[in-house]
Amino acid sequence: MTVAVSSSPTARRTLTVCGGAHALHDGFTDLLNVLYPLLQAQFGLSYAAIGALKTVYSGAMATGQIPSGMLAERFGGVRVLALGTALIAVGYGVAGLSGSLYGVIAGLLLAGIGGSTQHPIASSLVAAMYHGQQSRTALGTYNFTGDVGKVLLPALFAMVAASLGWQQAMVVMAALAVLGAGVIIASLKPIVLHGKAELSKVVAGQNRPWAYWLLFSIHIADDLVRTGFLIFLPFLLRDKGADLPTIGLGLSLLFAGGAAGKLVMGWVGLRLGVVPSVVLTEVATTLLVLALLPLSLDIALILLPAVGLMLNGTSSVLYGTVPEFVSPEKRTRAFAIFYTGGSVAGATGPLLFGLLGDVVGLATALVAVACVALTTVPMVWALRPAFRDG
Repeated sequence: MTVAVSSSPTARRTLTVCGGAHALHDGFTDLLNVLYPLLQAQFGLSYAAIGALKTVYSGAMATGQIPSGMLAERFGGVRVLALGTALIAVGYGVAGLSGSLYGVIAGLLLAGIGGSTQHPIASSLVAAMYHGQQSRTALGTYNFTGDVGKVLLPALFAMVAASLGWQQAMVVMAALAVLGAGVIIASLKPIVLHGKAELSKVVAGQNRPWAYWLLFSIHIADDLVRTGFLIFLPFLLRDKGADLPTIGLGLSLLFAGGAAGKLVMGWVGLRLGVVPSVVLTEVATTLLVLALLPLSLDIALILLPAVGLMLNGTSSVLYGTVPEFVSPEKRTRAFAIFYTGGSVAGATGPLLFGLLGDVVGLATALVAVACVALTTVPMVWALRPAFRDG
């Protein structure tokens, strides 16, 4: 494991707090995958309706990310990040306290808007503190912390929901979000979102916008696969005989593998390069998702960490490559666009795959999800000249 190192205490504190915010926000997002089967059971929802609920959250996150970046440039990234975290608390509180389907929809909308602040702002704050090769490593470390939240919060939510009910579990998550917002605003001072020392420095690929947009397209396809798989996994495990705590365990195993994937693929990416690394993870993702379908529950749970490793490993390589194709003064906007694209994929993918699942069934829909991963291979192969010339 390679960890970002800097002589600046401010840089280390920024990475720590932004990493913590990433863990919270990603955990808050992915614990919803435990909530959806509970909502389906209570309100009699179809797969398409579940996909629509996810679209509400992801759509709000998608539409809010570019405005969040603009607000951060005007009012300060730290303030906007803390405010967004507090808004998640409001949304989850509304969903939990109301207990109605309409309350859940309103809560997901508010929480999605709050969640839109984290990725573009926190990644830009980290990039402002670390430059050159340190920037790639620091962003990889920051990216890894999101999976820590994905491991812990869905399992915590499942345990609380199993003992107290989903409404009380949402209120507990809201309280955790309030605590996170307080830590952010108390720990970080205002930070300039791009380092002045970088402005005159040559950045590999900064004059290659085509490479940035091709990387963006790969990111879209990768997010479609990840979100499509996540919307179906709880139902696949349930059909194999899993109860609620076991579904939470399955998600935690998947995200634990994903966390390992961020670290492993960061190491592999430095040695093999971006192109071979992405080809490896996407082909392996296709094969592993297909392998899950006929397996028993116990064997499927054993395989889930490997699925997570490949499913999430790609993103660490992609996020860390963004600064190579964008000049520093444009980086906040570029990150906002990049993450917005992923959120749009996260909003539309589950709805489309949910509609497909209602028509063709769970297993066939998962086959379709797995095949989407293969579309990234020719795209990343076309990205090779950007690295040769950089």
